[in-house]
Amino acid sequence: MAEQGEEDRQYREYRRLEDCEEDSPPGEEEEEQLLLHVTEGPTDSWHHIKDLDISLTLPHIYHFHQRNGFACVVLSDILELVQFLFVVTFSTFLLCCVDYDVLFATRPLNHSHVPEHAKVTLPDAVLPAPQCARRLRGSGWLLFLLVLAGAVWLCRLVTALRRLVGFWEIRSFYIRALGIPAEELCNHSWQSVQARLLALQRRQPLCVPRRELTELDIHHRILRFRNYTVAMVNKSLLPVRFRLPLLGPVVFLTRGLQFNLELLLFRGPAALFQNTWSLRPQVKRAGARRALARGL
Repeated sequence: MAEQGEEDRQYREYRRLEDCEEDSPPGEEEEEQLLLHVTEGPTDSWHHIKDLDISLTLPHIYHFHQRNGFACVVLSDILELVQFLFVVTFSTFLLCCVDYDVLFATRPLNHSHVPEHAKVTLPDAVLPAPQCARRLRGSGWLLFLLVLAGAVWLCRLVTALRRLVGFWEIRSFYIRALGIPAEELCNHSWQSVQARLLALQRRQPLCVPRRELTELDIHHRILRFRNYTVAMVNKSLLPVRFRLPLLGPVVFLTRGLQFNLELLLFRGPAALFQNTWSLRPQVKRAGARRALARGL
């Protein structure tokens, strides 16, 4: 009984919020998404944006501020692409263009001008370019991995370009709608940006919710997935706590495990959410939850 009472007390800590979408008919989901949309005034150029859900969602506006503006975003993406190329190129060089027998002195050098007991240097262990190319062409699995790495790099390049297009729209929104020039973004805290966002909404319509946009709405949209993850960990729905012999209770949540959990619960084809914050209609029906849980 004591354990049951403790469990009931813990569940009472999480109170169900009113959900205005519970009985919404199909087709209204897109109309109820929280989208920034300036309809009149000095920022009426936003009428031409075709996909507001991608380019101007609150999480993207928040991440744009946290990443210190468009220039930092561009530089970060470029450095990530260059880093990927460097890792692949340097790994290929170490596999194909280095004679490790010479490097570790298990085989003497064959250069006539080098004394027998001379110190081995890095240039002595590097193979000539033609020999390196032959070793590369003779390894089928390495060629396959290079092709795969090239495909991954191209996918990352396309993703970065698409993300930059969205961030460019957000940059224009900061400048024209919020009145924050790009060079002054670093001087504004997120609380300042949020205050300008709410003030702009009071002057003219900014979003398409059924109730007024508040600070709590903004925080819910930005931290929706993280709040769900924290709640599931608190309720022991995610297996991240283990008891090991001699060590006692430990928490195990690696980056890889976290990525797989997010893909399964939030971003995959069977995820609970159908976009950045809206739950799927079938998840809201209590009668279908047991079947959905078995399928998941």
